[in-house]
Amino acid sequence: MASRTPLQRALGDVAQRRPEPMDAFRLAKRKFLRGERLDVGQLATELAVSRVTLYRWVGSRDQLLMEVIWSLTEATLRDEWERVRDEPGARVPALLAAYLRAVLAQPGARKFVLEENERAMKLLTLAGNGFQPRLVKAVARYLARDLEDERIATTLTLDELAYASVRIAESFHYLPTIAGAPPDPDGAERVLSSLLHKGPG
Repeated sequence: MASRTPLQRALGDVAQRRPEPMDAFRLAKRKFLRGERLDVGQLATELAVSRVTLYRWVGSRDQLLMEVIWSLTEATLRDEWERVRDEPGARVPALLAAYLRAVLAQPGARKFVLEENERAMKLLTLAGNGFQPRLVKAVARYLARDLEDERIATTLTLDELAYASVRIAESFHYLPTIAGAPPDPDGAERVLSSLLHKGPG
């Protein structure tokens, strides 16, 4: 019998490999992007592992959902920064508004925000759930670039500025729960632009 090619060996190894935590993450991410509800039982069935094993891997459903959303958020911020980085003035208002628009443009994220707005708000804005501190830290890095380039003048610390910026963006993103109104990325950008500027006026 002829020896197998490297590709054939690799494909054989993949077929025989047992599922791992990252397989659960990748499957959950694909389902989220398609707008499917993340059901732990269904995920376990598709991965051919027990629910106990899956919970051991991912923690709770909310923890898995948070990790999926954070991975998408991080990539979106990075991509949108590349788009706005050469624009004049403070770039973070446009960055955060573009991020909010991207969320509403992606079918899975839009469905989660519009259909489960209160749940999304609790999961993604309470510090103890882990998402918001990551978002504040990421926004602080982009604000630091605006400060270094002298696009922003402020008496606030970087941490204060980042926290305030995220809270403003959140307040416009979760308007369905807060005020019964649609999300408003444009409003977030207007308010952030007023807060983040080079000098008086």
